[in-house]
Amino acid sequence: MEFLPKDVLEGLRAAQKRAASKATRLRVLAGDAAWPVLRRFKGGFALDADQVTHLRGYVDLYDGQTHIATCLIVASEITGGELICNVKRETAVCDRAPLDFVADEPELAGYLTKA
Repeated sequence: MEFLPKDVLEGLRAAQKRAASKATRLRVLAGDAAWPVLRRFKGGFALDADQVTHLRGYVDLYDGQTHIATCLIVASEITGGELICNVKRETAVCDRAPLDFVADEPELAGYLTKA
């Protein structure tokens, strides 16, 4: 890639960023702002450094419209055009409150009618 002209190399990087942001459904929501997640890895995720340069604190992670996790970002740094966010804690979001007792019998999902 060193032999390519600078403008061609910048165009390739811009195209790769566009393709990565379109391919993912993951996004980070902090306050009223939302950014697409370029890639996710163990212990964090990467955002486009052109859109956000610093991020820290509690954020919400969404897959499309589904809220999947709440994350605590403790550090972020720009590396290779990406904002690498290191997550200290990632808590999965549940659709109901956890039970504080053991159920005697399993819940019924529904009844079958006689045909």
